[in-house]
Order: sequence, then structure tokens, then C-alpha cells
Amino acid sequence: MKKNITIIDYGSGNVLSAKQSFAKVIKTNNYNAEVNISGDPDIIKQSTHVVLPGQGAFETCISGLKSTSGMIQAINEFAIEKKKPFFGICVGMQLLADNSEENGNHNGLGWISGTIKKLPSKQLKLPHMGWNSVNLVRGNFKIKPKETDYYFVHSYYFDCNNRENILAKTNYGISFPSIINKENIYGLQFHPEKSSDQGLDIIKSFIEL
Repeated sequence: MKKNITIIDYGSGNVLSAKQSFAKVIKTNNYNAEVNISGDPDIIKQSTHVVLPGQGAFETCISGLKSTSGMIQAINEFAIEKKKPFFGICVGMQLLADNSEENGNHNGLGWISGTIKKLPSKQLKLPHMGWNSVNLVRGNFKIKPKETDYYFVHSYYFDCNNRENILAKTNYGISFPSIINKENIYGLQFHPEKSSDQGLDIIKSFIEL
């Protein structure tokens, strides 16, 4: 069966870079799949895999999703009801939380229990920007070796309420979740599309779900 991967376009996120990375993985591995960018809820519902990118402030991103008519309903139907593979990147991962403390208190999708909190910055610069290690603690994402560097740009982190939702951790002042998961839903705090071959390996793992 052909896989139809949709990257959600809601006005926030590096959608073109993400599409190029997915297209490269599809071509390299000769997958029977295609990747497209769309802000149409009906296209989301018809997809086999959905990617939620995100950059900037949490409030701006969640407002962008809510302002797209039918989008929240479409992704809830896709990920929660039908339990199809869903992939959040950076702020797209943070939107999966119950709420965020960035510039006030804002409700998220509430798919994975937790709160978005600011990284401590006593001796470290914010945002946390550049390459850092991702330490796999459980799960089946193909991170080789077990500790590998990926590219980060963020000032807030996902404080998970449940340990079983944490697949990998990264240290920057504190140890924070850098890959989270609940059933069919995955989130990455780093940018796989900016993380060279190891980032493409993670995209490959998601396509194969």
C-alpha cells in the first residue's frame, strides 16, 4: 500500500526543509510513498502519516492550528481515534503537551501528559542552539550509536508526567526529554531535517511505522 505523508502547513514551521528530507529518504530507500505539504483537514484525514512541524512561540503555533478551520478535529481523528503515525517536531512536539508556561499559560493538545517549561539558564545561553547528544533510553528509533548528536534550537522543554513516554533524553543544564512517544504519537525536540544522516535515519524509522 502506498504511504501518503502529509506535513501540516499552518503558518509555523520549516515545512519545505522537512518535505525535502522526507522526499530524500523516500527516494533513497525506494519506498512506495509520497510526501506533501497541506493545510487542508480533508487531506490530513486521508493521509497514512502526518508530520506537525513548529517554530517560534507556543502560543503562536497553537493559535495557528486552531485558526485553521477543522484542523484540530482532523488531527484528533487521525492520531487519537484512528491511531495513525503522528510526528511532532520542535514546537510541534511541545504542542502535544497539556499546557505551556511560555509567555503565560496556554493549553496544548493534551495528547501526552506534561508541561512545557523554560530551560534553566544560570550559566548557559538560551536558546539551546546547535548539536547535542540524544541518549536513547527505550523504544525502536534507529539511533546509532546509542548516543548521537542532533541539531536543536529551543528555550523550552517538555516536562513529561509519565516516564514511559520518554524515549530519549538530552542534557543542557538539566536532563530533558528529546524524544517522546505514546502509542502511535512521536515527538522530537530536535530537528531531524537539520541533523544530517542520523536525522534522515529517524525520518526513515517514522516512515516505516
